[in-house]
Amino acid sequence: MDVIISNCVINLSTEKSSVFASAYRVLRPGGRVGVSDVVAGNHLSPAQRAERGGWVGCIAGALSIAEYERGLADAGFVDIDIRPTHEVADGMHSAIVRARKPEA
Repeated sequence: MDVIISNCVINLSTEKSSVFASAYRVLRPGGRVGVSDVVAGNHLSPAQRAERGGWVGCIAGALSIAEYERGLADAGFVDIDIRPTHEVADGMHSAIVRARKPEA
């Protein structure tokens, strides 16, 4: 695959590391990920995130920005860019997430 796109569904997975690893596996070298998702501020604990909304709204399952970056990097992605766009709850933001699988 050349590109993987997603609109706020990674947060619904309880196995995000598996999602990142599978995305990496199916992309060709140089392939890209472009995701719209909800991210939490790094200062919020998992319990504080859950207080701000449910799984239905993609909020309770949100990773912090640092956790999202680490998950993508651990899967092998590079050029990771997470840009919050607007606040959806206190300390929680919609974000555009981009990453790339390195060239062979």
